[in-house]
Amino acid sequence: MSETADSRKELDARGLLCPMPVIRTEERIKQLAPGSVLEVRASDPGVLYDIPSWCRVNGHTVLKSREEFEEQVVIVRVKDA
Repeated sequence: MSETADSRKELDARGLLCPMPVIRTEERIKQLAPGSVLEVRASDPGVLYDIPSWCRVNGHTVLKSREEFEEQVVIVRVKDA
């Protein structure tokens, strides 16, 4: 599946502390179709480690993770069925 601007979903987890960004990511991914792309924005620097670890355990793919100003951004592709 090719990614388009319309296919990328967003999750605002700013202001949440561990483990809530991961929990919200999990809840949101359950609502998405396989192959969808989710961009998570958070203020907790731990998400740069926590979300990729959760993705490895659950079979999702981290496409990119970065710090952007004072936010952390993790882009995840939902695993295929």
